[in-house]
Amino acid sequence: MNRLVEKSVQSIKHGGVKEFASKAVNYVKIRAIKKENYFFGDILIINGCTLPHPARYRVDHQVEQLRASGLVTDRINYTDLTLEKLKYYRGFIFFRCPITPEIEEFIKCAKDENKAVFYDIDDLVIDRKYTDKIEFVKNMAEEDKAIYDDGVDRMKKTLQMCDYAITTTECLAKELKNYVSDVYINRNVASERMVELSLQAVKEKKEHEGIIMGYLSGSITHNPDVELIKPAIISMMKKHDNLKLKLVGEIELPNDLKEFNSRIIIEPFVDWERLPKIISSLDINLAPLEETIFNEAKSENKWMEAALVKTVTVASDVGAFKVINNNVDGVLCKNNVKEWEKALDKVISDKEYREKLALSAHKRVLENYVTTYTGHGVAKYIKEKLHRNIGFVLPTTNISGGVNVIIRHIALLKKQGYDVTVINMDNNNDDLNSRWGVVRVLKNHKTKFNGHFDTLVASLWATLDFVKKYRNVKNKMYLVQNYETDFGDFGQYMRIEANSTYEDETGVKYLTISKWCQNWLKDKFEKKCKFAPNGIELEQFEFKKRNFSGKIKILVEGNSDDYYKNVDESFKIVDKLDKDKYEIHFLSYQGEPKKWYHVDKFMHKVPYTEVGKVYQEADILIKSSILESFSYPPLEMMATGGLVVVAPNGGNIEYIKDGENCLFYEPGNIDDAVQKIEKLSNDKKLREKLIKGGLKTAGNREWKKIEKDIVDMYEVK
Repeated sequence: MNRLVEKSVQSIKHGGVKEFASKAVNYVKIRAIKKENYFFGDILIINGCTLPHPARYRVDHQVEQLRASGLVTDRINYTDLTLEKLKYYRGFIFFRCPITPEIEEFIKCAKDENKAVFYDIDDLVIDRKYTDKIEFVKNMAEEDKAIYDDGVDRMKKTLQMCDYAITTTECLAKELKNYVSDVYINRNVASERMVELSLQAVKEKKEHEGIIMGYLSGSITHNPDVELIKPAIISMMKKHDNLKLKLVGEIELPNDLKEFNSRIIIEPFVDWERLPKIISSLDINLAPLEETIFNEAKSENKWMEAALVKTVTVASDVGAFKVINNNVDGVLCKNNVKEWEKALDKVISDKEYREKLALSAHKRVLENYVTTYTGHGVAKYIKEKLHRNIGFVLPTTNISGGVNVIIRHIALLKKQGYDVTVINMDNNNDDLNSRWGVVRVLKNHKTKFNGHFDTLVASLWATLDFVKKYRNVKNKMYLVQNYETDFGDFGQYMRIEANSTYEDETGVKYLTISKWCQNWLKDKFEKKCKFAPNGIELEQFEFKKRNFSGKIKILVEGNSDDYYKNVDESFKIVDKLDKDKYEIHFLSYQGEPKKWYHVDKFMHKVPYTEVGKVYQEADILIKSSILESFSYPPLEMMATGGLVVVAPNGGNIEYIKDGENCLFYEPGNIDDAVQKIEKLSNDKKLREKLIKGGLKTAGNREWKKIEKDIVDMYEVK
């Protein structure tokens, strides 16, 4: 509160009561808006799986891994995904997502925006050639199988649309390369909460009579695995009277095990948070697995979960279970009864051996299978695939010459593969529709910014503070398009604030599109500034031959509210023209005509795509600006074959040449400007010379000729 009072006093002192009142109203609006926050991060994981167990491992645990490794990550259900999310993240991971029209459109748009798209899968449910071999699937009713197959086909379609894949095992990675060439293995690991619950279960572990070995089933599809070792189980139950069997989950008790009913414990499927306690009640964890390609692709979760609670695992020597170091941190068996009997007999009989294996597995899993310790590899892989991203911070997205320049730069950068974000500091976050595509806009006051940028670019003095204070950015730049100190009248505090932005000592790199700006930054502030010239889209400003036989149309362009645009002077000039001979057009993106302006045709906030037609309708442009970084209107008028009478300033002398492509008039000399307009109206040869020179000037400034210069300006070398 004290800080707020201090700021209020300073505001009144430097800007007066009126300015303070305006700021106070805006502050209240901004505070209200901040209640509706959105979130800007790095990665969004989209969950397409309805099963809790896979989603927990591949969505929740990977979110934890990536966050622990510095990537700002969030999750969402695939049914809640909208195109709006596209602009809030740099990359997207689709986990087991079946294709839908919405997802298909989202992925296409993501690629257009140079966002990285990954597919995550932990099972071979991406092609019928795999799923048709599953016994459970084979036995499905025809109607149920049709639904299941449709889901498999749709998951394959989403996978094939993605650029990269992330998976759990070597076998899965090998198969996935038939669909996506670039695949990364990120094994299933335990979350911090899983470890917490497991260590608690170890502490609370109670002594019990006899030996308990158990089989925990993930789903009913695992029944064949029990059948695989059933003879060995029967043999051990007969040999060891103190042996009990615990079966947990969706599993049917085989008839020939029912003779041991008194020593068999059956528990239903339980929530994962209760699982560590159940596993810790076992002395031996059974993990049989049929040798099929589908099973070889499965993860070693059963071994890991048992190791967390110091329970030894005896597993089939199949697929991912091969990560077990045999007789060191678990036991591996070939799938034959004799080998299983031999292995089980040893772990049942030898308590010291059993506990030694369990302790070794426990230590290994805590070091190598926890989210916090294991995210670096997958995070590094994802970071390498993300496109370089650049954020432009704008004071407003209202149409202006400066905004149009940035929109064009964005189009060129996107064409070169950059992921570009626009951050708008005012209350409008509508996306911009330009002829080069959609420019997606984030509203500063509605967004929590935590994601990483390679580069952030300030575009006006008031936006530099955001860039300088942003934490997760490598390179900070300031695109200077004008000497903004002079945007304010003497006595306005903003002049001091604006001027201070040219004295940065924090490492901000200065850029400009004007030789004039480059020169004063060097001469006045000793700042080295990278430069790339401004260009023009000639297709937007097509040539149209003028006819001076009728009423001559004079165009005044500029915002009447900005003193440095000096629109008043233009209207003082046209006020002295013969209204029977001349028709006055006025184009403004912001201010309205003042009462004393003589205007025959007023055009307000014309879309950029229509501006070329405004110039084509006029014969002569009168431009009186006092201050410009790079003055576009004269160049745009020249491109359409129109004539220009202009007061020279730092922002136009870079390309205008008096008597070659335009006529100068002395700033402030109204009569001189009137004479130049009259001269153009009456001298056909002069008009032809200036039109020819203007077309040549515009042609040399075509964007495609300077595209490389623009992109190079944003490169960090």
